[in-house]
Amino acid sequence: MIKDITIGQYFPGNSFVHELDARIKILISFLFIITLFFIDSFVPYLFVLGFILLVVKVSDVPIKFIVKGLKPLMYIIVFTFFINVFLTPGTVLFQFGFLKVTEEGLYQAIFMALRLVFLVAGTSILTLTTSPISLTDGIEKLLSPFRKIGVPAHELAMMMTIALRFIPTLLEETDKIMKAQMARGADFESGNIINRGKALVPLLVPLFINAFRRAEELAIAMEARCYRGGDNRTRLNELKIDKKDIVTLVLVIGFFGIIIAMRYI
Repeated sequence: MIKDITIGQYFPGNSFVHELDARIKILISFLFIITLFFIDSFVPYLFVLGFILLVVKVSDVPIKFIVKGLKPLMYIIVFTFFINVFLTPGTVLFQFGFLKVTEEGLYQAIFMALRLVFLVAGTSILTLTTSPISLTDGIEKLLSPFRKIGVPAHELAMMMTIALRFIPTLLEETDKIMKAQMARGADFESGNIINRGKALVPLLVPLFINAFRRAEELAIAMEARCYRGGDNRTRLNELKIDKKDIVTLVLVIGFFGIIIAMRYI
């Protein structure tokens, strides 16, 4: 399960999606999330599915990376599904004791499960096709206009990117600790969900210690390189928006606009 989490991982490549400006990809991801929350029927989800498959195909990212990213969230998706099935009032289809499955609840459950799947699958493409450095620069550039009202653009971008970058690192540390404890007789796989959750508690102390140690090492490394924030900072590769970025953004905005318009037609 630990190895299935792909959040924060970067898949190197030279595809059209990889070469898009990081700011454009961040804006597209933001618009994608907004569009999902405007959808109120199943038909637009077919267009969203086609869009995701097209982007995955163009980006040359193996579809298994997207599927692996969904596996750790299956419990949340299933939990959300059953919550909507049993707690949404409406026309009763069948009943299990005091639990009632309604037509409206079944519709809402499937609808919300699809929304979560598309949300995770669509946004994971951003980190898979954008390097951490480009992601940091893109977030900082987008937040830079808010500096006039006191928003620390560089610091926010740096914190968000470091958090994303440390997810795979902490997952790797967790996997190593689990294997070390399993070699000493620990059991993380037998029993129900509650017992498995209790068995994971001993992992927290060494995991937090390693996390703080890595954070301290990162701080020392940044100080040793005279890091002083974003003031007067130069970059080896400056972000530049060219014609293909603008055309892509316009086409995507038009596509998402059509999906949103389907709500009111």
